[in-house]
Amino acid sequence: MNGNKPEKEKHINPFFVPYNTPHDTVPFNRIQTADYEEAFMEGIRRDDEEIDKIVNDPETPTFENTVIRVDTSKGEHYYDLLDRVSNVFSCMLSAETNDDLDALAQKMSPILTKHANDVTLNKRLFERYKYVYEHHRELTPEEHTLLEKGYEGFVRSGALLDDEGKARLRKLTEEAGVLALRFSQNLLKENKAFELLLSDERQLEGLPPTAVEAARKSAKDNGKEGWLFTLDFPSYNPFMTYSTQRDLRKKMYMARNTECTHDNDRNNLEICKRLINLRRETAQLLGYATYADYVLKERMASNTANVYKLLNDLIAAYKPTAIEEVDEIEQLARKLEGDDFKVQPWDFSYYSHKLQMERFNLDAEMLRPYFKLENVIKGVFGLATRLYGITFSENKNIPVYHPDVKAYEVFDGDGSYLAVLYADFHPRKGKQGGAWMTEFRGQWIDHKGNNIRPQVSLVMNLTKPTEDKPALLTLGEVETFLHEFGHSLHGMFANTRFASLSGTNVWWDFVELPSQFMENYAVEKDFLRTFAFHYQTGEPLPDELIGRIVRSRNFMAAYACMRQVSFGLLDMAYYTKSDEFKEDIIPFEKKAWQEAMVTRQLPDTCMTTQFSHIMAGGYAAGYYSYKWAEVLDADVFSVFKTNGIFDRKTAQSFRDNILSKGGTEHPMTLYKRFRGQEPTIDALLERNGIRKTT
Repeated sequence: MNGNKPEKEKHINPFFVPYNTPHDTVPFNRIQTADYEEAFMEGIRRDDEEIDKIVNDPETPTFENTVIRVDTSKGEHYYDLLDRVSNVFSCMLSAETNDDLDALAQKMSPILTKHANDVTLNKRLFERYKYVYEHHRELTPEEHTLLEKGYEGFVRSGALLDDEGKARLRKLTEEAGVLALRFSQNLLKENKAFELLLSDERQLEGLPPTAVEAARKSAKDNGKEGWLFTLDFPSYNPFMTYSTQRDLRKKMYMARNTECTHDNDRNNLEICKRLINLRRETAQLLGYATYADYVLKERMASNTANVYKLLNDLIAAYKPTAIEEVDEIEQLARKLEGDDFKVQPWDFSYYSHKLQMERFNLDAEMLRPYFKLENVIKGVFGLATRLYGITFSENKNIPVYHPDVKAYEVFDGDGSYLAVLYADFHPRKGKQGGAWMTEFRGQWIDHKGNNIRPQVSLVMNLTKPTEDKPALLTLGEVETFLHEFGHSLHGMFANTRFASLSGTNVWWDFVELPSQFMENYAVEKDFLRTFAFHYQTGEPLPDELIGRIVRSRNFMAAYACMRQVSFGLLDMAYYTKSDEFKEDIIPFEKKAWQEAMVTRQLPDTCMTTQFSHIMAGGYAAGYYSYKWAEVLDADVFSVFKTNGIFDRKTAQSFRDNILSKGGTEHPMTLYKRFRGQEPTIDALLERNGIRKTT
């Protein structure tokens, strides 16, 4: 018998070989941290090799031998290695990160930015692209869009700059990439660092059983006695809404609203100032007066004047009602607490809830028993089946990156395979807050005519199950699910030739239309009837409760609108600056959004240092997009209300003209093809009860 130990099987980097998994899905269980860096560097090498072949091609530049090859960069491989690893890494960095991944992200950020600059600033490559741009054959609309987008992408990335300008651009973009990443990492660490551990049961007064049970489980999971509350929304929101302990509400509120402003290594104040200036300098180097001018050139809004017109129109329409809404809350608080009582920001949710109960006898806890997560999943998926004929089947053979994650195969109405959908529902230590949709793989049609189907990921932070209760959601969480699922449908229905124009690769003030459209169903009785059953008795959500939901839909709607508008004003204030930003962030913030403010501001709180959308999330000079798209979604849903909210013909038109088209044509062209006209604000105002149609 041979006493030698068998040789350890050599690890093969899974990014380099066929995955051999269902639908070529990511083999998370085989990926080691070191695999990412190795794959990144090899992906860059392959990209460089392919670009070198393109620029040295002796043939006259054509759409086929230049534009398509730049768009795919796959070379001899059936996949783009850099895309393959980047998609997985970025998803993990947001949904399941750790110190090793964070450190690798910091290391790779300047390397990846340099590589992207090496491509877009390659003079010979741009010359070939420019030749095609000026001498191309007759193109299809999608081909024309790819050419236009590609050419503009080169120009907007500095291709026309001189050598000195290109060198400056490299420095600006590499620094911005590193700082945006550090911003996100600081925010995650700051958010997870705060804990409110309560040991006295009297401190739980007012909290619903679901919140108490979740806090007890959280404490137990962390090896602690008592009740543990965090800044994750499923913990934070109920505490701020129900707790009678004003001092503890203040503690929670101030912790959340001063994140990354403290004197520690997670402070984002100087990072924000530097990012604002880096983006302004980049835009000015490229010939724009401000960063907003640079961004809005490729947006439906087109220019800052149109953005401000939207925001100011909303202020004019909603602010008077918002002031009345806030006054009603303050009146109720004084009635309950005495004439001298002053409502502070940490009181707002608490007394707003009391007013909602007084007016509608409705709160989130009444509805939770009817929104068991498993039933909500069936309801949301069932809505897609009813509208579009698609079906969902969980496949446990598809690898996932965490036990919480579920993987589904999605099939079209004719039974053909459509996509893979990952669903990641609950908060945990290594996961960013909020909710988002992303992709492990996009959709495109390869050179052999194969339609490569997408792998879409739906990531949220919804209420977790407890030891004796399943996950029971709030109506707000149901809306969040619908919102992100709308983005997912945009990705799953993608049916375009080129990956860079596929799915959610659209202008940012158009991308929120599919998501916000889906939110409309959350208060539709006929939709709620399909899944809202009591988790214990099986009884359907009573008509009387549904009536209260519908009647309360516009409760605090004007206040909510002003809150979103205030964020839009803040965003624009930073990115419409044409000179160096030198001000202190906190006082600048207070002044920037004052016109939309309807509640008391505190001197030390700060949104900017945690405003991921505009600092690290791609919405810089674009946060107005949510309100812009709200006008669109209300207008679209008005068509469904007229034709029937489940009308298959209307849904098919929405799929054919918008959801499947990605960014292949100008968004207004796609919108008008579905709607027959440009949108107006009327449907939004009517939905919010601000103005009735005559």
